[in-house]
Amino acid sequence: MSRLLEHPEALCNIVRRIALEAGEKTLDYFEGRIGIGLDEKSDGSPVTCADKDAEKIITEQLLSYLPDIPIIAEEAVSEGRIPDIDDQGYFWLVDPLDGTKEFISGSGDYTVNIALIYQGLPVLGVVYAPAKDELYAGFGPDTALRWSEDGGKDKPISVRDWPSAGLTIVSSRSHGSAEALEAYLSDYKVQKIVKRGSSLKICAVAAGKADLYPRFGPTCEWDTAAGDAVLRSAGGIMTDIEGHPLRYGKSAEKFYNPHFIAKGVIEE
Repeated sequence: MSRLLEHPEALCNIVRRIALEAGEKTLDYFEGRIGIGLDEKSDGSPVTCADKDAEKIITEQLLSYLPDIPIIAEEAVSEGRIPDIDDQGYFWLVDPLDGTKEFISGSGDYTVNIALIYQGLPVLGVVYAPAKDELYAGFGPDTALRWSEDGGKDKPISVRDWPSAGLTIVSSRSHGSAEALEAYLSDYKVQKIVKRGSSLKICAVAAGKADLYPRFGPTCEWDTAAGDAVLRSAGGIMTDIEGHPLRYGKSAEKFYNPHFIAKGVIEE
């Protein structure tokens, strides 16, 4: 394995540059410089040329730095191209354009997600929102950060203590069960619910802008792994509804996640 794996900060900086390059490509489509090329995958979900072009950039760049680490990427998986990861300690999870429905609708709530997994756990993650010019990253405890084009500097982020006035909840713009969410939140004092798209919901918890993101609906591992790495680096956690931390690499389950809760506070 490459010595890069022994230097996670340097590797994270490389992944950040890759995410920025892929994100810039998506803006060519988002801002109308190139036709979006909307199509439908076999499962009925939308896919665009932006998804495919961004994934090509990411996979080629990752392989140029770490050719021995397999890549599980959303569009490749949808076409049946799935590398064997059963005997691999490390692998990548890539969603080149998370929030395709938001992207198509003209909302800026879409992201480029790149995560490195080791023994089933996310150890490095980058989430880039090109239309918002903001990026989140983390590669271990107390390394979570937010970067924005406006500020031009990395700012450390961390989860917050739950406010006594009530929790801020993030929920999906386009997905999930409203009934299940309402039932789950009945056990908590809620101040407000904010709707966001893509993995920006997880990043809001990591940055201390929200407290809980409960998700009752289908998601895949590439949707959450990068945000999960950022959240863990910020002091939070993502668990299934029984409280077990999410694990990754479930190829036998087609890389589907269980229902999950992203938390800014690890409850006893």
